[in-house]
Amino acid sequence: MPREYVLNPVERTEPLRIDYASLLNEQQLAAVQAPGGPILVIAGAGSGKTRTLTYRVAWLIEHGVPADRILLMTFTNKAAREMLQRVEQLLGGGMHRIWGGTFHHVGNRVLRRHATLLGYKGDFSIMDREDAKDLINACLTDAKIDTTKERFPKGDVLADVFSLAINTEHTIAQALAGHYPYFEQLAGEVAKVETAYRERKLKTNAMDYDDLLLNWLRLMREHADIRALYQQRFQYVLVDEYQDTNKIQADLIDLLAAQHRNIMVVGDDSQSIYSWRGANFQNIITFPDRYAGTRVFKIETNYRSIPEILELANESISANVRQFPKELQAVRKSGAKPWLIQCGDGNQQANFVAQRILDLRDEGYQLNDLAVLYRSHFHCMEVQMELQRRNIPFTVTSGIRFFEQAHIKDVAAYLRYAINPGDELAFKRAARLLPGVGGKTADRLWALASGGKPLARMEHDAPKKAAADWKQFAGAIAEMREPALANQPAAMIRRVIECGYDNYLKARFTNYTARLEDLNQLQIFARRFAATEEFLSDLSLMTNVEAEDETAPAQEDEERVRLSTVHQAKGQEWGVVFVIYLNDGMFPSVKSLEDRDGEEEERRLFYVAVTRAKDELYLSYPLLRFNASQQELLQKPSRFVLEVPPELMEEVKVNLRSRDY
Repeated sequence: MPREYVLNPVERTEPLRIDYASLLNEQQLAAVQAPGGPILVIAGAGSGKTRTLTYRVAWLIEHGVPADRILLMTFTNKAAREMLQRVEQLLGGGMHRIWGGTFHHVGNRVLRRHATLLGYKGDFSIMDREDAKDLINACLTDAKIDTTKERFPKGDVLADVFSLAINTEHTIAQALAGHYPYFEQLAGEVAKVETAYRERKLKTNAMDYDDLLLNWLRLMREHADIRALYQQRFQYVLVDEYQDTNKIQADLIDLLAAQHRNIMVVGDDSQSIYSWRGANFQNIITFPDRYAGTRVFKIETNYRSIPEILELANESISANVRQFPKELQAVRKSGAKPWLIQCGDGNQQANFVAQRILDLRDEGYQLNDLAVLYRSHFHCMEVQMELQRRNIPFTVTSGIRFFEQAHIKDVAAYLRYAINPGDELAFKRAARLLPGVGGKTADRLWALASGGKPLARMEHDAPKKAAADWKQFAGAIAEMREPALANQPAAMIRRVIECGYDNYLKARFTNYTARLEDLNQLQIFARRFAATEEFLSDLSLMTNVEAEDETAPAQEDEERVRLSTVHQAKGQEWGVVFVIYLNDGMFPSVKSLEDRDGEEEERRLFYVAVTRAKDELYLSYPLLRFNASQQELLQKPSRFVLEVPPELMEEVKVNLRSRDY
């Protein structure tokens, strides 16, 4: 064993350049000035988490830690850049020597130096999502898997399965069982495709996004010299948004910090809401157990919201058993209590939201400072319709507008062709959903159908792999043209789903469950129409609005209400927030109530929703809702609002004013 010679840290002799005590509150200052060792910073919503991390980096450098011995891990490269630019403004140049960025960014940097140890060349390519999908599809072709015998997942879905397995460190079988149970019986074949995909990547000297983590971890585990090199290099490790880390990211951090143990992780366990994409709540909640001697700092001063909103937030999260208890404290003056609004049904709820938005605009709010948040994308359907009807501009950040989504348009194409045999575009869109039917084949099939050949006799004109699907397609169209179904758009939608579109959704889309729920809601929406033509006309009006380009710079005078899922809204804030469909089974979702962990994550999601609001908060729920079977059901308010003491909210019942004639 070589003898060890320890270098002492350089003692600071000159005065500090930053007056930390005047720039930070007491809780932030305590975390920033903490001595080395494992540190967990629980930073509540709106408490200045980024500021704390920024000044911690500055503090370390001012106390003699070389910049290149600091590793700052963030979830976006933009966040890292902003923090390091701020440190540079505080201290001057040299901050480029800090290793800062996302896990994938740092992993790429490490692998460029050492990839040859894993059989790659240093100039390996990084595949984007489209490249990965194409290579997986090539592996499917090479494997000669009979995808017609049993609907097999497409490249997009397989890419998600492989990614989930890597980031959770699960086998393919475990990933399928947990998130894609409808493909569980295909685990063996999917695993073979994954093996072929891995071999093809190595052969072509290419890595996908997840390989940047997987191969970095392999380097650290399989090569002791590489592990020692980076454990020595990174004297201080800082991690932002630690509650959102997954298993592989936590393992990387644990390996890197194993020698010095100077690790500071910053996050909020009450905002851990991404388990569905692999984030592991255990990472933050068990941190003190994994690191003996951990000091826990809580930053609870909230600079965003009025006291009334924070009181509700504190009460709402208190029902969770597994958490680091915290109490958000307001610095702003008192304001209005949050409203709890009882509506008759979803349409009345949408009317309330739209009318209140107009009131708020008259009171001086900009539309850009108003947001409508919801648990699932389909919850915003009625609100979108009502805003459109009243010419209130809005933008959707939970995805494209509800009625413009691919699966909505697919089902509408079936209905359009069923009632109008001359609709060429509808026929071709529906036909291209079948296996092996591309643009040219759809053109050929249309020529036959429009020439008078019955669909039922075109089974052998379709590609061989589509024969069974064509039979279902032709049968469904025939049924929908029968008088019993022709003017029942809700029943027609159900028939489309049953005739094979459900299987198409499973194989084609990674979020099958959410899209199926969208179609169930489309059925409920369709119930109000006495004729299919009327339904399709309304649908057309909703999909032919001017599309927004989210990447285009907004005009200064362009105001839009923001519609978003709560997941997409994390990290954002607005003056006024509406949270809609607060019913048990909607928010929280039915599936989440299967176990305590699921319910607690949904409660954290509610906490995230309410803490987005600065000035005013509106919580609404409808009493009645139609289900997919066209039954009118009485709805319970969400347990999350029932857990809040009534005196913290202003209860409001929405009524329709009778018109004077």
